Amino acid sequence: MIQRPPSQSIPSRPGSYLFKDKEGRVLYVGKAKSLRNRLNSYFQQLSNLPIRTQQMLEEAQSLDWIQVTNEAEALMLEHNLIQEHQPRYNVRLRDDKSYPYLAVTVSDKWPRATLIRGKLKKANRYFGPYVDVGAIRDTLDLLQRTFPLRTCSDAKYRRHERLGQPCLDFHIKKCCGPCVDEVTEEGYQNLVTELLQFLEGDTENVLSALKKEMESASSAQEYERAARLRDNLLNVQKAAERQLMVGTRSEDFDVLGVQQDELGASVHAFLIRKGKVMGQRALTVDKTQEMTGEALVAKVLEKIYIEKSPMGYPKRVFVPELPENKVFFESWLSELRGSKVQISVPLRGDKRSLMETVTINARDSFQRNRLKRATDHNTRSRALSELQQYLNLPNAPLRIECFDMSHIQGT
Repeated sequence: MIQRPPSQSIPSRPGSYLFKDKEGRVLYVGKAKSLRNRLNSYFQQLSNLPIRTQQMLEEAQSLDWIQVTNEAEALMLEHNLIQEHQPRYNVRLRDDKSYPYLAVTVSDKWPRATLIRGKLKKANRYFGPYVDVGAIRDTLDLLQRTFPLRTCSDAKYRRHERLGQPCLDFHIKKCCGPCVDEVTEEGYQNLVTELLQFLEGDTENVLSALKKEMESASSAQEYERAARLRDNLLNVQKAAERQLMVGTRSEDFDVLGVQQDELGASVHAFLIRKGKVMGQRALTVDKTQEMTGEALVAKVLEKIYIEKSPMGYPKRVFVPELPENKVFFESWLSELRGSKVQISVPLRGDKRSLMETVTINARDSFQRNRLKRATDHNTRSRALSELQQYLNLPNAPLRIECFDMSHIQGT
Protein backbone atom coordinates (compact mmCIF):
# COMPACT_ATOMS: atom_id res chain seq x y z
CA MET A 1 0.00 0.00 0.00
CA ILE A 2 1.21 3.50 -0.83
CA GLN A 3 2.71 5.55 1.98
CA ARG A 4 1.59 9.11 2.62
CA PRO A 5 4.11 11.65 1.29
CA PRO A 6 5.06 14.56 3.58
CA SER A 7 2.27 17.11 3.27
CA GLN A 8 4.69 20.01 2.71
CA SER A 9 6.25 18.17 -0.23
CA ILE A 10 2.98 18.35 -2.16
CA PRO A 11 2.46 21.68 -3.99
CA SER A 12 -0.73 23.63 -3.40
CA ARG A 13 -0.97 24.64 -7.07
CA PRO A 14 -3.48 23.18 -9.59
CA GLY A 15 -2.44 20.05 -11.43
CA SER A 16 -3.00 16.38 -12.17
CA TYR A 17 -1.82 13.36 -10.19
CA LEU A 18 -1.17 9.70 -11.03
CA PHE A 19 -1.35 6.70 -8.68
CA LYS A 20 0.83 3.81 -9.95
CA ASP A 21 1.26 0.13 -9.04
CA LYS A 22 4.56 -1.65 -8.32
CA GLU A 23 5.13 -2.19 -12.07
CA GLY A 24 4.72 1.53 -12.76
CA ARG A 25 1.34 1.08 -14.44
CA VAL A 26 -1.01 4.02 -13.92
CA LEU A 27 -4.02 2.98 -11.81
CA TYR A 28 -5.80 6.31 -11.51
CA VAL A 29 -5.48 9.86 -12.85
CA GLY A 30 -7.12 12.84 -11.16
CA LYS A 31 -7.03 16.62 -11.21
CA ALA A 32 -7.22 19.24 -8.49
CA LYS A 33 -7.45 22.97 -7.90
CA SER A 34 -5.00 22.38 -5.03
CA LEU A 35 -2.90 19.21 -5.30
CA ARG A 36 -2.06 19.32 -1.60
CA ASN A 37 -5.68 19.51 -0.42
CA ARG A 38 -6.88 16.87 -2.88
CA LEU A 39 -4.12 14.34 -2.20
CA ASN A 40 -4.36 14.79 1.57
CA SER A 41 -8.01 13.67 1.30
CA TYR A 42 -6.81 10.21 0.19
CA PHE A 43 -4.61 9.66 3.26
CA GLN A 44 -7.18 9.37 6.03
CA GLN A 45 -8.86 6.44 7.76
CA LEU A 46 -9.12 3.93 4.91
CA SER A 47 -12.56 2.69 5.98
CA ASN A 48 -13.98 6.20 5.47
CA LEU A 49 -13.21 6.07 1.73
CA PRO A 50 -15.30 4.42 -1.02
CA ILE A 51 -14.49 0.73 -1.52
CA ARG A 52 -12.98 1.18 -4.99
CA THR A 53 -10.76 3.99 -3.68
CA GLN A 54 -9.62 1.71 -0.85
CA GLN A 55 -8.74 -1.00 -3.38
CA MET A 56 -6.83 1.47 -5.55
CA LEU A 57 -4.81 2.80 -2.59
CA GLU A 58 -3.98 -0.73 -1.40
CA GLU A 59 -2.69 -1.59 -4.87
CA ALA A 60 -0.83 1.69 -5.44
CA GLN A 61 2.90 1.87 -4.67
CA SER A 62 3.84 5.33 -5.95
CA LEU A 63 2.35 8.75 -6.61
CA ASP A 64 3.36 11.39 -9.16
CA TRP A 65 1.93 14.82 -9.87
CA ILE A 66 2.27 17.51 -12.53
CA GLN A 67 1.72 21.18 -11.72
CA VAL A 68 -0.05 23.59 -14.10
CA THR A 69 -1.13 27.22 -13.84
CA ASN A 70 -4.93 26.89 -13.57
CA GLU A 71 -7.88 24.48 -13.32
CA ALA A 72 -8.59 24.53 -17.06
CA GLU A 73 -5.06 23.33 -17.81
CA ALA A 74 -5.43 20.65 -15.10
CA LEU A 75 -8.60 19.44 -16.79
CA MET A 76 -6.92 19.22 -20.21
CA LEU A 77 -3.88 17.47 -18.71
CA GLU A 78 -6.08 14.94 -16.88
CA HIS A 79 -7.94 14.21 -20.13
CA ASN A 80 -4.70 13.64 -22.06
CA LEU A 81 -3.22 11.41 -19.34
CA ILE A 82 -6.37 9.27 -19.20
CA GLN A 83 -6.35 8.94 -22.99
CA GLU A 84 -2.69 7.88 -22.88
CA HIS A 85 -2.74 5.46 -19.94
CA GLN A 86 -6.37 4.20 -19.82
CA PRO A 87 -6.25 3.72 -16.00
CA ARG A 88 -8.58 0.99 -14.80
CA TYR A 89 -9.82 2.89 -11.74
CA ASN A 90 -10.98 5.92 -13.74
CA VAL A 91 -14.61 6.22 -14.76
CA ARG A 92 -14.96 5.23 -18.41
CA LEU A 93 -17.16 7.33 -20.67
CA ARG A 94 -17.62 6.34 -24.29
CA ASP A 95 -19.91 7.24 -27.15
CA ASP A 96 -22.59 4.60 -27.64
CA LYS A 97 -21.60 4.37 -31.29
CA SER A 98 -19.98 6.45 -33.99
CA TYR A 99 -22.79 8.72 -35.14
CA PRO A 100 -22.33 10.39 -38.53
CA TYR A 101 -21.72 14.08 -39.19
CA LEU A 102 -22.72 15.97 -42.31
CA ALA A 103 -19.46 17.42 -43.61
CA VAL A 104 -18.84 20.19 -46.14
CA THR A 105 -15.21 20.17 -47.32
CA VAL A 106 -14.88 23.96 -47.46
CA SER A 107 -11.09 23.86 -47.92
CA ASP A 108 -11.43 22.11 -51.32
CA LYS A 109 -11.57 24.12 -54.55
CA TRP A 110 -14.88 22.37 -55.29
CA PRO A 111 -16.28 21.51 -51.82
CA ARG A 112 -18.44 18.41 -51.45
CA ALA A 113 -21.22 17.49 -49.04
CA THR A 114 -21.03 14.04 -47.49
CA LEU A 115 -21.72 11.97 -44.37
CA ILE A 116 -18.68 10.87 -42.38
CA ARG A 117 -17.91 8.96 -39.20
CA GLY A 118 -14.80 8.82 -37.06
CA LYS A 119 -12.08 11.44 -36.78
CA LEU A 120 -12.99 14.97 -37.88
CA LYS A 121 -10.57 17.13 -39.88
CA LYS A 122 -10.22 20.75 -38.84
CA ALA A 123 -10.36 22.04 -42.42
CA ASN A 124 -13.99 20.93 -42.92
CA ARG A 125 -17.31 22.26 -41.61
CA TYR A 126 -19.37 19.72 -39.66
CA PHE A 127 -22.99 19.51 -38.58
CA GLY A 128 -24.34 16.90 -36.20
CA PRO A 129 -23.80 14.23 -35.01
CA TYR A 130 -27.08 12.69 -36.11
CA VAL A 131 -28.58 9.63 -34.41
CA ASP A 132 -31.04 8.84 -37.23
CA VAL A 133 -28.75 8.04 -40.16
CA GLY A 134 -31.63 7.39 -42.58
CA ALA A 135 -33.22 10.76 -41.85
CA ILE A 136 -30.03 12.74 -42.49
CA ARG A 137 -29.42 10.80 -45.73
CA ASP A 138 -32.92 11.75 -46.89
CA THR A 139 -32.31 15.37 -45.88
CA LEU A 140 -29.01 15.46 -47.79
CA ASP A 141 -30.79 14.02 -50.84
CA LEU A 142 -33.39 16.83 -50.67
CA LEU A 143 -30.71 19.49 -50.24
CA GLN A 144 -28.74 18.19 -53.23
CA ARG A 145 -31.68 19.00 -55.48
CA THR A 146 -31.54 22.65 -54.37
CA PHE A 147 -27.81 23.04 -53.71
CA PRO A 148 -26.35 20.58 -56.26
CA LEU A 149 -22.84 20.24 -54.87
CA ARG A 150 -20.74 17.23 -55.71
CA THR A 151 -20.82 14.31 -53.27
CA CYS A 152 -18.27 12.14 -55.10
CA SER A 153 -14.83 11.17 -53.82
CA ASP A 154 -11.78 13.05 -55.09
CA ALA A 155 -10.73 9.99 -57.11
CA LYS A 156 -14.11 9.77 -58.85
CA TYR A 157 -14.10 13.53 -59.50
CA ARG A 158 -10.66 13.34 -61.16
CA ARG A 159 -11.73 10.36 -63.28
CA HIS A 160 -14.76 12.18 -64.73
CA GLU A 161 -12.69 15.35 -65.16
CA ARG A 162 -10.20 13.30 -67.19
CA LEU A 163 -12.97 11.69 -69.27
CA GLY A 164 -14.74 15.00 -69.84
CA GLN A 165 -18.04 13.32 -68.97
CA PRO A 166 -20.17 13.96 -65.85
CA CYS A 167 -21.60 11.19 -63.67
CA LEU A 168 -25.28 10.27 -63.23
CA ASP A 169 -25.83 12.88 -60.50
CA PHE A 170 -25.35 15.65 -63.09
CA HIS A 171 -27.96 14.14 -65.41
CA ILE A 172 -30.56 13.83 -62.62
CA LYS A 173 -29.91 17.43 -61.48
CA LYS A 174 -28.21 16.48 -58.19
CA CYS A 175 -24.81 17.92 -59.16
CA CYS A 176 -23.99 21.06 -61.13
CA GLY A 177 -21.04 19.39 -62.92
CA PRO A 178 -17.88 21.22 -61.81
CA CYS A 179 -15.80 18.34 -63.23
CA VAL A 180 -16.89 19.31 -66.78
CA ASP A 181 -16.94 23.11 -66.32
CA GLU A 182 -20.74 23.36 -66.21
CA VAL A 183 -20.53 25.90 -63.38
CA THR A 184 -18.17 28.76 -62.57
CA GLU A 185 -16.13 28.72 -59.38
CA GLU A 186 -18.02 31.80 -58.15
CA GLY A 187 -21.39 30.19 -58.86
CA TYR A 188 -20.32 27.03 -57.07
CA GLN A 189 -19.12 28.95 -54.01
CA ASN A 190 -22.51 30.71 -53.87
CA LEU A 191 -24.18 27.28 -53.64
CA VAL A 192 -21.77 26.30 -50.85
CA THR A 193 -22.56 29.52 -48.94
CA GLU A 194 -26.32 28.96 -49.26
CA LEU A 195 -26.05 25.34 -48.09
CA LEU A 196 -23.96 26.33 -45.07
CA GLN A 197 -26.44 29.09 -44.28
CA PHE A 198 -29.27 26.54 -44.28
CA LEU A 199 -27.36 23.98 -42.19
CA GLU A 200 -26.51 26.65 -39.61
CA GLY A 201 -30.25 27.07 -39.06
CA ASP A 202 -30.81 30.25 -41.08
CA THR A 203 -33.61 28.69 -43.13
CA GLU A 204 -35.80 31.78 -43.36
CA ASN A 205 -33.25 33.78 -45.38
CA VAL A 206 -32.64 30.84 -47.73
CA LEU A 207 -36.37 30.32 -48.30
CA SER A 208 -36.94 34.05 -48.78
CA ALA A 209 -34.12 34.31 -51.36
CA LEU A 210 -35.46 31.32 -53.33
CA LYS A 211 -38.99 32.74 -53.29
CA LYS A 212 -37.82 36.14 -54.58
CA GLU A 213 -35.75 34.49 -57.30
CA MET A 214 -38.74 32.35 -58.34
CA GLU A 215 -41.06 35.38 -58.51
CA SER A 216 -38.45 37.33 -60.49
CA ALA A 217 -38.13 34.48 -63.02
CA SER A 218 -41.91 34.25 -63.34
CA SER A 219 -42.22 38.03 -63.92
CA ALA A 220 -39.57 37.76 -66.66
CA GLN A 221 -41.62 34.92 -68.20
CA GLU A 222 -38.78 32.45 -67.60
CA TYR A 223 -41.30 29.78 -66.70
CA GLU A 224 -39.00 26.75 -66.84
CA ARG A 225 -36.53 28.42 -64.48
CA ALA A 226 -39.39 29.54 -62.22
CA ALA A 227 -40.71 25.95 -62.07
CA ARG A 228 -37.25 24.65 -61.20
CA LEU A 229 -36.92 27.25 -58.42
CA ARG A 230 -40.38 26.31 -57.15
CA ASP A 231 -39.24 22.68 -56.84
CA ASN A 232 -36.09 23.85 -55.05
CA LEU A 233 -38.22 25.89 -52.65
CA LEU A 234 -40.38 22.85 -51.84
CA ASN A 235 -37.31 20.68 -51.25
CA VAL A 236 -35.79 23.21 -48.84
CA GLN A 237 -39.12 23.51 -47.01
CA LYS A 238 -39.25 19.71 -46.61
CA ALA A 239 -35.66 19.64 -45.34
CA ALA A 240 -36.41 22.48 -42.91
CA GLU A 241 -39.39 20.56 -41.52
CA ARG A 242 -37.01 17.73 -40.57
CA GLN A 243 -35.16 20.09 -38.20
CA LEU A 244 -37.09 19.85 -34.91
CA MET A 245 -37.86 23.33 -33.54
CA VAL A 246 -37.53 23.43 -29.75
CA GLY A 247 -36.74 27.08 -28.96
CA THR A 248 -36.73 30.60 -30.31
CA ARG A 249 -34.62 31.30 -33.40
CA SER A 250 -31.93 33.05 -31.35
CA GLU A 251 -31.40 30.31 -28.75
CA ASP A 252 -28.22 28.22 -28.53
CA PHE A 253 -28.28 25.67 -25.72
CA ASP A 254 -27.58 22.02 -24.87
CA VAL A 255 -29.80 19.74 -22.78
CA LEU A 256 -28.48 16.68 -20.93
CA GLY A 257 -30.55 13.74 -19.70
CA VAL A 258 -29.16 11.01 -17.42
CA GLN A 259 -30.34 7.56 -16.31
CA GLN A 260 -28.10 5.60 -13.94
CA ASP A 261 -27.65 2.84 -11.36
CA GLU A 262 -24.71 1.86 -9.14
CA LEU A 263 -22.84 0.18 -12.02
CA GLY A 264 -23.24 2.61 -14.89
CA ALA A 265 -25.19 5.34 -16.61
CA SER A 266 -26.48 6.42 -19.99
CA VAL A 267 -26.39 10.07 -21.02
CA HIS A 268 -28.19 11.70 -23.93
CA ALA A 269 -27.69 15.27 -25.11
CA PHE A 270 -29.60 17.46 -27.56
CA LEU A 271 -27.50 20.21 -29.19
CA ILE A 272 -29.80 23.12 -30.07
CA ARG A 273 -28.60 25.91 -32.34
CA LYS A 274 -30.84 28.80 -33.43
CA GLY A 275 -33.75 27.02 -31.77
CA LYS A 276 -33.37 23.74 -33.69
CA VAL A 277 -31.98 20.34 -32.74
CA MET A 278 -28.83 20.35 -34.86
CA GLY A 279 -27.11 17.33 -33.29
CA GLN A 280 -27.19 14.70 -30.55
CA ARG A 281 -24.70 12.85 -28.34
CA ALA A 282 -25.18 9.53 -26.53
CA LEU A 283 -22.66 8.37 -23.91
CA THR A 284 -22.30 5.22 -21.83
CA VAL A 285 -20.63 5.47 -18.42
CA ASP A 286 -18.98 2.45 -16.76
CA LYS A 287 -18.61 3.32 -13.09
CA THR A 288 -15.38 2.04 -11.57
CA GLN A 289 -16.08 3.79 -8.27
CA GLU A 290 -18.96 5.24 -6.29
CA MET A 291 -20.15 8.54 -7.78
CA THR A 292 -22.60 11.20 -6.73
CA GLY A 293 -24.92 12.68 -9.32
CA GLU A 294 -22.92 15.92 -9.12
CA ALA A 295 -19.67 14.08 -9.90
CA LEU A 296 -21.27 12.22 -12.81
CA VAL A 297 -22.57 15.44 -14.39
CA ALA A 298 -19.10 16.99 -13.99
CA LYS A 299 -17.48 14.02 -15.79
CA VAL A 300 -20.06 14.20 -18.58
CA LEU A 301 -19.44 17.93 -19.10
CA GLU A 302 -15.71 17.22 -19.33
CA LYS A 303 -16.27 14.47 -21.90
CA ILE A 304 -18.63 16.47 -24.12
CA TYR A 305 -16.76 19.79 -24.15
CA ILE A 306 -13.08 18.85 -23.69
CA GLU A 307 -12.73 18.48 -27.47
CA LYS A 308 -14.13 21.31 -29.56
CA SER A 309 -17.47 20.40 -31.09
CA PRO A 310 -18.20 21.25 -34.74
CA MET A 311 -21.39 22.81 -33.38
CA GLY A 312 -19.43 25.25 -31.23
CA TYR A 313 -20.26 25.95 -27.59
CA PRO A 314 -23.77 26.79 -26.33
CA LYS A 315 -24.85 29.87 -24.41
CA ARG A 316 -26.61 27.71 -21.81
CA VAL A 317 -26.34 24.10 -20.65
CA PHE A 318 -29.34 22.51 -18.93
CA VAL A 319 -28.49 19.57 -16.65
CA PRO A 320 -30.52 17.27 -14.33
CA GLU A 321 -28.43 18.44 -11.36
CA LEU A 322 -25.64 20.95 -10.95
CA PRO A 323 -22.08 19.60 -11.35
CA GLU A 324 -19.35 19.64 -8.76
CA ASN A 325 -17.52 22.95 -9.02
CA LYS A 326 -20.21 24.65 -11.12
CA VAL A 327 -18.34 27.97 -11.01
CA PHE A 328 -15.28 26.40 -12.64
CA PHE A 329 -17.28 24.75 -15.43
CA GLU A 330 -19.12 28.00 -16.23
CA SER A 331 -15.82 29.89 -16.30
CA TRP A 332 -14.15 27.20 -18.45
CA LEU A 333 -17.01 27.05 -20.98
CA SER A 334 -17.25 30.85 -21.08
CA GLU A 335 -13.56 31.02 -21.96
CA LEU A 336 -14.01 28.41 -24.71
CA ARG A 337 -17.07 30.16 -26.15
CA GLY A 338 -15.72 33.69 -25.81
CA SER A 339 -18.83 34.89 -23.96
CA LYS A 340 -20.74 34.00 -20.80
CA VAL A 341 -22.09 30.44 -20.47
CA GLN A 342 -24.61 29.43 -17.79
CA ILE A 343 -25.25 25.96 -16.36
CA SER A 344 -28.62 25.44 -14.70
CA VAL A 345 -31.35 22.94 -13.82
CA PRO A 346 -34.67 23.68 -15.58
CA LEU A 347 -37.47 23.48 -13.02
CA ARG A 348 -40.49 24.22 -15.20
CA GLY A 349 -41.64 25.29 -18.66
CA ASP A 350 -40.53 24.20 -22.13
CA LYS A 351 -36.90 23.57 -21.11
CA ARG A 352 -38.05 21.17 -18.38
CA SER A 353 -40.30 19.38 -20.88
CA LEU A 354 -37.40 19.10 -23.32
CA MET A 355 -35.15 17.65 -20.60
CA GLU A 356 -37.81 15.01 -19.89
CA THR A 357 -37.75 14.09 -23.60
CA VAL A 358 -33.95 13.84 -23.58
CA THR A 359 -34.10 11.74 -20.40
CA ILE A 360 -36.50 9.30 -22.10
CA ASN A 361 -33.81 8.76 -24.76
CA ALA A 362 -31.20 8.22 -22.02
CA ARG A 363 -33.53 5.74 -20.28
CA ASP A 364 -33.99 3.73 -23.49
CA SER A 365 -30.21 3.52 -24.00
CA PHE A 366 -29.73 2.59 -20.35
CA GLN A 367 -32.20 -0.29 -20.56
CA ARG A 368 -30.54 -1.62 -23.72
CA ASN A 369 -27.10 -1.42 -22.11
CA ARG A 370 -28.32 -3.10 -18.91
CA LEU A 371 -29.90 -5.92 -20.92
CA LYS A 372 -26.62 -6.38 -22.80
CA ARG A 373 -24.70 -6.36 -19.51
CA ALA A 374 -27.01 -9.02 -18.07
CA THR A 375 -26.76 -11.11 -21.25
CA ASP A 376 -22.95 -10.97 -21.14
CA HIS A 377 -22.99 -12.02 -17.46
CA ASN A 378 -25.36 -14.93 -18.15
CA THR A 379 -23.21 -16.11 -21.07
CA ARG A 380 -20.06 -16.06 -18.91
CA SER A 381 -21.86 -17.88 -16.08
CA ARG A 382 -23.03 -20.66 -18.42
CA ALA A 383 -19.53 -21.08 -19.89
CA LEU A 384 -17.94 -21.31 -16.42
CA SER A 385 -20.56 -23.82 -15.27
CA GLU A 386 -19.85 -26.01 -18.30
CA LEU A 387 -16.10 -25.79 -17.63
CA GLN A 388 -16.72 -26.81 -14.01
CA GLN A 389 -18.62 -29.91 -15.19
CA TYR A 390 -16.05 -30.93 -17.83
CA LEU A 391 -13.12 -30.61 -15.40
CA ASN A 392 -15.00 -32.08 -12.39
CA LEU A 393 -14.25 -29.00 -10.30
CA PRO A 394 -15.97 -28.54 -6.91
CA ASN A 395 -16.83 -24.92 -7.85
CA ALA A 396 -16.90 -22.75 -10.95
CA PRO A 397 -13.44 -21.19 -11.49
CA LEU A 398 -12.94 -17.59 -10.45
CA ARG A 399 -9.51 -17.26 -12.03
CA ILE A 400 -7.90 -18.94 -15.03
CA GLU A 401 -4.16 -18.60 -15.73
CA CYS A 402 -2.48 -19.48 -19.05
CA PHE A 403 1.25 -20.01 -19.61
CA ASP A 404 3.07 -19.96 -22.96
CA MET A 405 5.64 -22.79 -22.78
CA SER A 406 6.73 -22.71 -26.43
CA HIS A 407 10.16 -21.26 -25.55
CA ILE A 408 11.07 -24.22 -23.27
CA GLN A 409 9.35 -27.05 -25.15
CA GLY A 410 11.46 -30.24 -25.28
CA THR A 411 13.98 -29.13 -22.66
